Amino acid sequence: MTHYAIATDLNRCIGCLACTAACKTVNNVPIGNYWTKVLRIGPNPKYEGAQVPDVEMYFLPLGCQHCENPACVAVCPTEASHVLEDGTVQIDKSKCIGCQFCAMACPYGVRYLNESEGVVEKCTLCEQRIAQGELPQCVAQCGGRARFFGDLEQGLESFVGPGDIYAVGEEDKSYESVHNARVKLGEYINEFGESDVHHLPNAGNDPAFVYILRDHEWKGGE
Repeated sequence: MTHYAIATDLNRCIGCLACTAACKTVNNVPIGNYWTKVLRIGPNPKYEGAQVPDVEMYFLPLGCQHCENPACVAVCPTEASHVLEDGTVQIDKSKCIGCQFCAMACPYGVRYLNESEGVVEKCTLCEQRIAQGELPQCVAQCGGRARFFGDLEQGLESFVGPGDIYAVGEEDKSYESVHNARVKLGEYINEFGESDVHHLPNAGNDPAFVYILRDHEWKGGE
């Protein structure tokens, strides 16, 4: 079955926060709330007892993981939180009573109460965009070309990200051609192995988002 998700190459993420800003803009996220955050992991010593400059760090974008077995859906008393056929976890605001059970159940703390509307909100994976064949806004605006969108059933290599002027033929450099250009994760980023593929901690919810990290110690489970 289809399960849309985002894969992020953490070796390419530069912590520019373009994903956060783009998400807040296109989804009208209230001041003080975020659908996607970027955490700084580190600096951590490269080996026991190491000091600067023998340290390493990376940035970790964090948002709803659109889990396969979402705890937020299981505890929702009105079925406002639900899973679509494309695998994404969504909130029906007309059913949400603002009880925040889902926010308390989420292992990652990525839901919040929109106090002006009295409903819970979170990342929708830009449902309104992907339904029209567009990329989620955080993927489309990624400054480091680190984020890719796709169907987990089709494999990570098939995930796509925004192209650039070099991704289209010399005969057509129009805005439309550049805007619609796509690059595949498997053809665009540096080679990685199974040991480089990570998920956030699994509390029985089976987080769907994928993080690729090479030559660094994964700290996302802490």
